[in-house]
Amino acid sequence: MIVKLCSMTLSEHIEQFLQYIAERRRFSPRTVDTYRKSLEKFLEHLGGTPSAANTGVGNASGKAGVGNAPELAAFSEMNVKRFVWDLKMKQKLAPTSICEHLAALKSFGKYLIKSKTLEKNPAENVPMPKRPKRLVNVLGQKDLAEEKFPELPADATLPQVRARILLELIYGSGLRISECQSLTWDRIDTSAKLVRVLGKGNKERIVPLTESFIDRIANFKQMEAEAGHLPTATGYVFLSEDGKPFGLRTLRNDIHDLLREIGWEGKASPHVLRHSFATHLLENGAEIMSVKEMLGHSNISTTQVYTHVNAERLRAAFKKTHPRA
Repeated sequence: MIVKLCSMTLSEHIEQFLQYIAERRRFSPRTVDTYRKSLEKFLEHLGGTPSAANTGVGNASGKAGVGNAPELAAFSEMNVKRFVWDLKMKQKLAPTSICEHLAALKSFGKYLIKSKTLEKNPAENVPMPKRPKRLVNVLGQKDLAEEKFPELPADATLPQVRARILLELIYGSGLRISECQSLTWDRIDTSAKLVRVLGKGNKERIVPLTESFIDRIANFKQMEAEAGHLPTATGYVFLSEDGKPFGLRTLRNDIHDLLREIGWEGKASPHVLRHSFATHLLENGAEIMSVKEMLGHSNISTTQVYTHVNAERLRAAFKKTHPRA
């Protein structure tokens, strides 16, 4: 049921939602873009177009023809179910992709309730497709042992040192690459060996820093200054010459090159390091709730995937080595 009566089209409500998650919730640009694409896909399914928000054209039934701007009433449980069916049966999308689109609709529905536009979320009771169980790609503990990363030479370049700092933040403290990008110097407490991380949804968490990070960070800051990046007390840690944080592509490339240097042939990405951080903690006896807090997960089910990873790794080792397996 619609609570707030207004002449806004569904497209206009979507634009307000995207603005809300970008400016108020501080979602990453990448996440906002993902939500936008999913919601635009839903609009296209209804027969509207993303640009139709500016036409002010709609109809009382909430239906939309091609080129029309669907009204808010078109965001109904039935239409969401039809959308999911279309994605699965006609477009043949994988369950993971369908879940991504449906998650955007569920989040949009929550926003409409919060803004008192709707009383009920039309997407709330639409079930998520079952995702296939997939073993998370992680490095072994031996792959990331300290002896794999000898001390850098005195003439090491800034990108080389930056890659080591990133390694300590992602594998050492469990940060996301986007959290590294937005990290500022005032959030690092070297005396307490802690860092305050601003994560998804603008939520802050505090995680420990490794000794290797503490040993290297002062030298890295000095190298940045000598390179003309001029870091300030509240400025970005990974600062480019123009005073802005390095792009995510640059930071991902740093990690990719570092992992290739140590001989890792699997997927060489920052997220693989974060997966490894969580898996190795659990393998060594850490409590799952502690790992959840360090990763910044809002739901324990997100963290539980790593317990499945451990179980699968144990099964694989058992099958490979036990004579009766």
